[in-house]
Amino acid sequence: MTAEFRDAAWLELTLAQLDFWEEFRFHPDRPLSTVAHCIVIEGAADEIALVAALSRLAREAEVLALRFRDGPGGPRQRVDPGRIPAVRVQDLQRTPAPEARARRMMAEDIARPIDLERDPLCALWLLRVGPQRWLWYLRGHHILLDGYGMSLIERRAAALYAEALGHRAGPGPFLPFARYLEEETAYRAGPRHDRDLAHWAGVLRDIPDLGVLPKGGEDYAPPPLAAAPDLPAGLEGQLQQAARAAGMGWPDLLTLLSAAWIARDHPAGAPGLPVWLPYQSRLGSVAAAIPALVVNILPLIVSHRPGETLGACLDRSGQALRGLRRHGRYRVEQMAADRGLRAGERFFFSPLVNVLPFDPPEFPGCTAQSEVLAAGPGDGFNLTWSARSDGSELALSIDADPASAGEVAAAARALVPFLARACAPDARDRPLAELLAERSAGPAPCHPARTARPIASRQEKT
Repeated sequence: MTAEFRDAAWLELTLAQLDFWEEFRFHPDRPLSTVAHCIVIEGAADEIALVAALSRLAREAEVLALRFRDGPGGPRQRVDPGRIPAVRVQDLQRTPAPEARARRMMAEDIARPIDLERDPLCALWLLRVGPQRWLWYLRGHHILLDGYGMSLIERRAAALYAEALGHRAGPGPFLPFARYLEEETAYRAGPRHDRDLAHWAGVLRDIPDLGVLPKGGEDYAPPPLAAAPDLPAGLEGQLQQAARAAGMGWPDLLTLLSAAWIARDHPAGAPGLPVWLPYQSRLGSVAAAIPALVVNILPLIVSHRPGETLGACLDRSGQALRGLRRHGRYRVEQMAADRGLRAGERFFFSPLVNVLPFDPPEFPGCTAQSEVLAAGPGDGFNLTWSARSDGSELALSIDADPASAGEVAAAARALVPFLARACAPDARDRPLAELLAERSAGPAPCHPARTARPIASRQEKT
């Protein structure tokens, strides 16, 4: 970024950003939508090259330097070169328990409320905690970034580091943030928006109720309950084989099976149950090369039919999933307005299934491990699956508000055994109701926890 940005115009916020702006206005003293990742880097890293790569990254990723202001015409944003985050480098090796100290520092930073008008919105730290161990900490606000945007930043940092060492660079430079805003404006004014509107009006026509959440409520975003069930050996391979038999990718099969289990007690013949799914909305978009808040959250309408086999259910729900993605650019905030929600209200995104098939960044000569330290608030009941892009190192996190404690216990006990049954070679021809009704011999091993943030998902690459 150069001096040309100093006089840049103030731009409107996207619908997704306006949602988080309104949340901030209701809860300015709470760190509700902080997002933060930590990349643990181990090996013979070149610290000078690493700091140089992070500094260059900070200049490239314009979203890290956004400034917001409010006024008579509503909130506005622009890229401000004075907001480019400086890389904070700190060597903690001589302090007692250096990694514990570093993690306390990160936790304290995450716990601080962020004033969207006054505070710097991003932090970029490199903390050395051992002779060959660094913690790269990136913190922002959801109004700037979603999880995929964080992943874009991580991969670009690794590519810049590789380039500094003379290796072949990976992903290229980011596109300007304004390009995404221009594309969104064009979409909302174009015929595709109208076609998407008609699709969602048809999908939701017979769905009488979608839960609504008042953003200003005192109990907004309570500390969740959380659990992490152990997964049986061989489940990853079973999932891959079942996905091939179903003619779909393993993330889609995992999504549909999770949704089917969530709707296990939903009456046959009743209007479908909305199960919310994050949708990246980046395919074919300039946002594929722009870190930003792009992710959409859309309802997959799940229903069961008497006597229907698992295979028939997957074929039917897979078609609905493809329709969701084909029309996934249509913002959930616009959908809420279409349904008559008022200012200060949004949909209650529960139950929700999120599948994260992401690889961690690769730093030459080092091992990199990615941890999600903060991902913003979750509603109701959430299932989060994380794995490498090839499906290996699969893990499940369950988190929910205290009112859904019973569903957490049920998921920790019965979800994984159902998945194992549904991925068996003969499962496609069996009635789904039978697969859902069967009970395992005992409870699945589980690591329960109570946490103020969703369970961190871990990925490692050597």
